[in-house]
Amino acid sequence: MILQSAAQTIPFHTDGMRIGLLGGSFNPPHAAHRAISLFALKRLKLDRVWWLLTPGNPLKDTGALHGLAERAQAARDLAGDPRIDISCLEAVIGTRYTVDTIIHLRRRVSGVRFVWIMGADNLAQFHRWKDWRRIASAVPIAVIDRPPQSFRALAAPAAQALARYRVPENQAARLADQQAPAWTFLSGMKLNLSSTGLRNADGSWKARK
Repeated sequence: MILQSAAQTIPFHTDGMRIGLLGGSFNPPHAAHRAISLFALKRLKLDRVWWLLTPGNPLKDTGALHGLAERAQAARDLAGDPRIDISCLEAVIGTRYTVDTIIHLRRRVSGVRFVWIMGADNLAQFHRWKDWRRIASAVPIAVIDRPPQSFRALAAPAAQALARYRVPENQAARLADQQAPAWTFLSGMKLNLSSTGLRNADGSWKARK
């Protein structure tokens, strides 16, 4: 895979756009990634969602991680919506940490209103992310419920620490306009898949529709 410049790996945007950021290994990309993106586009009134493929999650075993180019192509094949963009920005700027990615985007794409999108399983361990408080102070966060993770996520250290900044779910459409820290918890997603579960089910690797 020939790496592009950082500017080339930042997808299309214009000032004032409301863009969701969905980071992950996408190993493999699957139907829940797409469903979460479409759900966020609707509930948060976003213009686009960018899938940010990590070179490797610092909190996960990367032994079974497929190549970035292979994962990116599988993500493109699966996305199936012109509002979903695929980016390997983290590999280009040389990081595996969300905080670095967000700082980079804030500096280079200052006119866009970003929202970081994560599943409830990630909120449960958000306090383990590098500089998680800085992330929360840099960009609003939308947490997508993933039963049965709800209680564990909302009882986790990060959710408790950020409790006073929580935006009611019925105001989620305004989240992109809020000054961080601000976050909301969105319920109603019925699809509950994971890349790990898909790999473990039959040992195969491919984008799952």
